[in-house]
Amino acid sequence: MSYELHDRAVVADTHNDLLMAVTAREPRKWAGFFREQWLPQLRGGGVNLQVLPVFIDDQYRPEGALRETLRMIECAHTLAEGNADEVALCLDGSDIDAALAAGKIALVLALESAPGVDANVELFATLHRLGVRVASIAHWGRTPLADGSGEDVTGSRLTGAGVEALAEMERLGILFDVSHLGAAGVGHVLELATRPVIATHSSARALRDHHRNLTDAQLRGVAATGGTVCVNFLPEFLAADPADCTVDRLADHILHITEVAGVEHVGLGPDFIEEVIGDTTPPCCEKDYGFPWSLPGIEGPRGLPLVTGALIRRGLPEDDVRRIIGGNVLDLFRKELGRSA
Repeated sequence: MSYELHDRAVVADTHNDLLMAVTAREPRKWAGFFREQWLPQLRGGGVNLQVLPVFIDDQYRPEGALRETLRMIECAHTLAEGNADEVALCLDGSDIDAALAAGKIALVLALESAPGVDANVELFATLHRLGVRVASIAHWGRTPLADGSGEDVTGSRLTGAGVEALAEMERLGILFDVSHLGAAGVGHVLELATRPVIATHSSARALRDHHRNLTDAQLRGVAATGGTVCVNFLPEFLAADPADCTVDRLADHILHITEVAGVEHVGLGPDFIEEVIGDTTPPCCEKDYGFPWSLPGIEGPRGLPLVTGALIRRGLPEDDVRRIIGGNVLDLFRKELGRSA
């Protein structure tokens, strides 16, 4: 029953760092590696709409951040052009609808923390021209635009350049992403936002008191903008005890956010990273964070039908499940992507 519903629904994933793994190869191998390694996983999980974050690792910061940002954006275009029979890089809702109607996976480019921009807010227009349609302005630490959630002790709001960045993204039609933003920064964004915002990969702080999660007040604030909170699957953000990190615990977070923000404001932002880390980190340099990188059975996109099954077992109506696993994100992207103010 649940798998049938999953197959019939539009499934949207708002955070998969697969571009990091693809760009680790030589450029001539980008399209083929995506086709061989990632396309079967996306198809196996029923993914119809995939957000591709551009995340710049520490080794490229600060001097090489913009160069690596451009390289990853080029990679996204290259893999889309090299697999045009299967995927399409989309700039707005009409592009997404056309891709879905053709049986293709709709790809949307995002920036995670935008380290290549720093305080040069005018570069968001350049990146918009290159196809970026979602962006956040901080990761774990401090940037010229804002503090990430790892710096919550500072109580810092957006910088002046960060306020300009929010306004510029709203003007361009780039969705502002509050995931990773510090608590005071999230509050500042919610005060200023005139268009919907998104949390591409954040879970519920009421269930797991971690700075990367959103409080109930923040969940309601995102919903009040008309935006969507897409739930993160990383075990560390779901429970304090790794033994409690299961698909049912993930369902707890989804249901909590549904109750607080409303079912029309919830999506999935899995943050599949296990394979990417294994693919890009030498064995000598792997770190033990005390938590696994994935939930049992949901190590990557192929496991997404298990989430649908868990929600149905918890008694959610089919229409609500369809909204959560992709319908809400599709609606938001149809309305907001590329829509200039």
